[in-house]
Amino acid sequence: MTEAFLQYVWQHQLITSPLRTTDGRSVKVLRVGDPNHDAGPDFFNSRLIIDDMEWAGNVELHLSSSDWYAHRHSSDPHYNNVILHVVYTHDRDITLANGVTPPTVELRHFMHEALVRNYDALNAPLPDDGIPCARRLGEVPPIVIKSFLDRMTVERIEAKSVVVRRLLDESHGNWEQTCYWLFAHYFGGTVNALPFELLAKATDQRLLARWKDQPQRLEAILYGQAGMLDSYFDDDYPRMLQADYEALRQGAALTPIDNTIWRYHCLRPSGFPTIRISQFATLVSRSSNLFATLLDITDAKALLALFACTASPYWDSHYRFDHTTELSTPKRIGRSLAVSLIINAWVPLLFVYGALHGQQQYKDQALSLLQQLPAEDNAVVREWVATGIIPENAAQSQALLHLKHTFCSSRRCLECRIGYNILKQSSSST
Repeated sequence: MTEAFLQYVWQHQLITSPLRTTDGRSVKVLRVGDPNHDAGPDFFNSRLIIDDMEWAGNVELHLSSSDWYAHRHSSDPHYNNVILHVVYTHDRDITLANGVTPPTVELRHFMHEALVRNYDALNAPLPDDGIPCARRLGEVPPIVIKSFLDRMTVERIEAKSVVVRRLLDESHGNWEQTCYWLFAHYFGGTVNALPFELLAKATDQRLLARWKDQPQRLEAILYGQAGMLDSYFDDDYPRMLQADYEALRQGAALTPIDNTIWRYHCLRPSGFPTIRISQFATLVSRSSNLFATLLDITDAKALLALFACTASPYWDSHYRFDHTTELSTPKRIGRSLAVSLIINAWVPLLFVYGALHGQQQYKDQALSLLQQLPAEDNAVVREWVATGIIPENAAQSQALLHLKHTFCSSRRCLECRIGYNILKQSSSST
């Protein structure tokens, strides 16, 4: 039993019968009050009828009445307006700093046993960080789950918007620059997100736009700035890139980043930064104003086609410079990466753009893109599928990821609409 649970029961009035005080007076709740998350009573501006008299003031909750003294409220004048003391166990009468003894309700007599059992079940230890309410989800109306997932989708986008707003601040509100940096960040994946972002910030987008019709020059700039051309090479292609970069380096005042920050460990060869840089160069070459281009695309299929970038032919038979592979295949961006770029980079950027400009159409467009994309397939989504919740699209799979990571894993069941529905059913059962 926790005070947070008692506060939850009081706030939602999950009680089984009319309340009575410990001295037998009836209590009718007209207004539970406003939850207080700072110092002072737990609920402000409550309105109650105790017997036949209406009261307005504050409500304080404790596990035991004696906690009133343990928390030193008896000498604190901020609690003088408490009109009701709600406790789980009443073990002594209390007095306010002004000497008044407020009435007490012992809440355990008005809570259904199933409510407490289900709360305990939601907080029971789970193997492998599971879903606390997995066995009870079938009892929750689908409309409740769907409406809560809609909220989770928006919260997920807003959480991802933190990166967007950081880059937007760094670019002084330049949307094209922010777009360029953001896509670079997510091109790097989890392992090389920071190196890719540093590469983009070290390489002026306007310089790349100037050479967008010459793929070799684009690659020379990006590989040179990535610090990957400071070696001796046997292959002709990296030697040509090296020569191009040296020719451009002085005139453009280019300074490469530290090449030791790039990571290859635990990556599939197709995800090596050498391959990703070439694919990124292809994306950059498709538009000198990528943000403006993307802004006009409302169809997810068209976006996927735009992101279907292929590395230059040299990489058909290589994963790193001077290392030839036996099998020669074009290194095209896979569908999963293209979908990831839309979900993680473009959707949050579009959503923030709509929010900051007061244009709901772009926020709606961001949500629409997620609804057009297929649901993701990962360990967390498969865990939800095992409970019977099967996402229809990426909007719902993103919602399930957010729900698991921010609510289930932190046991925030009391803040979850699904958890509330389960507990509410318990309080009304007989």
